[in-house]
Amino acid sequence: MNLTRHMRRASAAAAAALALTTTMAACGSDSSDSASADGGKTTATIGVLYVGPHTDYGYNQAAYEGIQELKKEMPDVKVLEAENVPETAEASRVMEKMIKDGATVIIPTSYGHYQPAVEVAAKHPDVIFLHQGGPKAIKPNLGTYFGQIYEAQYLTGMAAGLSTKSNKLGYVVAFPIPQTLLNINAFELGAKSVNPKVKTNVVFTANWCDPAKQTEATKSLLDQGADVISQHQDCTKTVVETTERAGAMSVGYHADASSLAPKGWLTGSVWNWGPLYTKMVKAALSGDFASSPYAGVYRVGIEDPTIALAPFGKAVSADTKAKVEAAEAKMRSGELKAFTGPIKNQAGKVVIPAGESPDAASLEATDYLVEGVVGNIPQS
Repeated sequence: MNLTRHMRRASAAAAAALALTTTMAACGSDSSDSASADGGKTTATIGVLYVGPHTDYGYNQAAYEGIQELKKEMPDVKVLEAENVPETAEASRVMEKMIKDGATVIIPTSYGHYQPAVEVAAKHPDVIFLHQGGPKAIKPNLGTYFGQIYEAQYLTGMAAGLSTKSNKLGYVVAFPIPQTLLNINAFELGAKSVNPKVKTNVVFTANWCDPAKQTEATKSLLDQGADVISQHQDCTKTVVETTERAGAMSVGYHADASSLAPKGWLTGSVWNWGPLYTKMVKAALSGDFASSPYAGVYRVGIEDPTIALAPFGKAVSADTKAKVEAAEAKMRSGELKAFTGPIKNQAGKVVIPAGESPDAASLEATDYLVEGVVGNIPQS
């Protein structure tokens, strides 16, 4: 599978909305000893790129909130932030501008910013790049990190499987990259672990944040009888609100969107990036990044605080909450795995043999949907 074909695309309107902001010294200052917002000295400058707006109740909001926590932990660091950065040559231009303005660490947070980051990293060997979600690290000054959030998706699947009345779940997905396929599979496996009758219907939108397509996909799943809707989209607001208006239940992703669904919210898989961002930036600024764990492909599991479950909503029964929390404790201790064979794909072929639990690297090569998922993987 050519992953680069499925990079996130920002709209022309979003590109026009590109905003580069600073949170410390005056914008455009290159000086490493300029005054910080709290009257201290700026010891370093870092740049952060978001593919969408920081108020999307999803991917970008989670990243943004993590960076705000980093600012509190490292008040002497100047932070340059750019929202709505397309996954095109524009991303390279933004990174180059940040470096010109003094950034020695760049954090491109979108999957599709990976190739631009690789290219800019090659031109600036003294600048450290921390890419979010990339498949590999091919430059000594570029590390890639992510979390095994599919483990939390297994748990949200349990909540869905225990809450559904129709035994039909819905999943709105952007592109069929390994990350999304893993989430769908884990969700269905978690649901089926507590409800053998359940099936997950999936619709691919071919876009990370298109409200019109999201609305159409959600309504299609609801029309098919799904009474719980989950998703792997960057901006989650539309799917959650559409589901809530229909009187169905929601499972969130990336960030807590429970305020959008006071009646139908179950829970969600969410990111808590702040502590990890802080540790990575400190390692990058230490002068010895190459020996840090973040210099290569770095992944965390659910035992790490980076991955969490969103608060349970009113639609979740006490019994369901207790079962999900018990499974979460087992998963965090390593007793429970999201993927343990035998597991079959949609064609009935065993893809994970009995007793086996593949490691993260193996799972990140996933190119199939498991038995119980209804819908086809789009072919490029």
